[in-house]
Amino acid sequence: MTDCLIPSADLTHGFQETNRRLRFWLESLALSNDADVRPRPANPQQMSGLLSELMRAGVTLRSLPPNRNLALQKELNEYRELVERLRDMLPAIHEGLLRERARLEDERNRLVSASQWAEASRQTL
Repeated sequence: MTDCLIPSADLTHGFQETNRRLRFWLESLALSNDADVRPRPANPQQMSGLLSELMRAGVTLRSLPPNRNLALQKELNEYRELVERLRDMLPAIHEGLLRERARLEDERNRLVSASQWAEASRQTL
């Protein structure tokens, strides 16, 4: 059976599930609006979950029938709103990931310095 022959009810249910999972991932990324609190960087599971849902939905979107019932159109509209919400969150997600990378590089540099100091101290003894 080709994708174009998938019944509308199945497509609707599929997008309901996709929207539920996308909502879950977006809520797990909920970034604080408080200017004093920095958002946590996204973790690999969150990014993987979002990407997986977007890719899965993308396959289905490319094969949607031209005639869509009201329930399917409602789910597609909700999907679009969730993707727009993600788009609005991307700058903060990017900023959090850059901050985390800088923190990890600082930590690595601190460990390298400590290791070099320990090696120099051992050679002195």
